Amino acid sequence: MKIVRWNPGLNMRWLNEFDRYVDRQLERPSWYADTNMGLAVDVSENDDSFVVKASVPGINPEDVEITFEDDVLTIKGEIAQDSEQEEEHFHIRERWFGTFGRTLRFPANVDAEAIEATYDNGILTLNVPKVEEEQPRRIEVKVS
Repeated sequence: MKIVRWNPGLNMRWLNEFDRYVDRQLERPSWYADTNMGLAVDVSENDDSFVVKASVPGINPEDVEITFEDDVLTIKGEIAQDSEQEEEHFHIRERWFGTFGRTLRFPANVDAEAIEATYDNGILTLNVPKVEEEQPRRIEVKVS
């Protein structure tokens, strides 16, 4: 066992260095502007469809682009920076801005033409219907 004399200055230097690192990161507005934030989603499934829910509060639904191509659903958009806040000195800045997006591939065939999207109280909900699978057709042999 080794005994080392405790030096409170050593711990304080480490904490001060950590604080300086965090401050440098928060002072860089490019961190916000260059960030492509992932979009958190919930995906559930029932017998007929998949249901995708994404929280996009404060976003105009017209600023959200939803596409379905090559069996991939893509949701993307952008949150613009508040222009009047550029000249202010922030004490805390937790609201992010920039682009966001998410792509999803479903484990079953879906009917791309029937996908519906609704927006209510900051929640984007997509109903993604499954394609009805064709049942094997039994062919009856007729006797003449």
